[in-house]
Amino acid sequence: MIPRKTRRGGAQMTDLPTPLVSTAWLADNLGAPDLVILDCTTVQEETPDGSYAFVPGRASYDDAHIPGAVFCDVLGTLGDKDDPRPLMMPKAGAFKEAMEALGVGDNSAVVVYDRGIGSWAARVWWSLKTYGFDEAAVLDGGFKKWTAEARPVSGEAPEIKPASFTPRYRPERIVSKDEVHKIIEEGGATLVHSLSLKEFTGEAAPMPRAGRIKGSINAPASSLVDPETGVYLSKDKLAAHFDAAGARKSDRVITYCGGGVAACNNALALAVLGFDDIAVYDGSLAEWTADPDAPMETG
Repeated sequence: MIPRKTRRGGAQMTDLPTPLVSTAWLADNLGAPDLVILDCTTVQEETPDGSYAFVPGRASYDDAHIPGAVFCDVLGTLGDKDDPRPLMMPKAGAFKEAMEALGVGDNSAVVVYDRGIGSWAARVWWSLKTYGFDEAAVLDGGFKKWTAEARPVSGEAPEIKPASFTPRYRPERIVSKDEVHKIIEEGGATLVHSLSLKEFTGEAAPMPRAGRIKGSINAPASSLVDPETGVYLSKDKLAAHFDAAGARKSDRVITYCGGGVAACNNALALAVLGFDDIAVYDGSLAEWTADPDAPMETG
């Protein structure tokens, strides 16, 4: 029997654990009338010049997905099309339209997953949180764990139910370049670089300028999950990961990465640890390194 709880004006809802939900919970709740499952898979492909680009994982979805899951084109529908910066948070009207097209409404319970380490799912989860929607969780272990447990998959796209989504923007969850400058000058928050140590030090330089935002510390989002299972580390291990980096030395934490995706995975992990005052620098290094006057550090 599916547990129920009352939310949003008396509506009965599936009792969704957040911010992470287990594969066992999802298997038990498949088919719940208010449950929306979003496959947020985005894949990395090599380009002719030897670099790489991210593309929607629609082909993987069409091949096999969790039964009832709807494909979410994160790159195509959840970025601000009027902004030249990559994958910036869409405006309220565009986000409302995108969610309703996916069948996500005010009375939905949403589970998001991908086929990687959870960063793309975390981006969608953070976007929902930014627009005031809290009944969303990332599937712990994602599609990797689901299939490793021989759980059912489907190649059929489900019928999307009509939905009405009300965006309630929370500006404190997204910070701008100007706000990051202010933090560098005045303090008040910890800046967390979410990419690899080599990118943090400048040894690897995929962005126009090498290194990190001045004053930031390094907590790679790639270290949040068990590489064998894809499951997030225990709370004790996550706490040790962030403590070793110095990420929890202040109440407010600002995460960033290359384009605002891995940063959302760190935001998710911090939420698992009970942090409330978390924000993502949406422009991240794509914006910061394009400004020659924005202070950087290496080494």
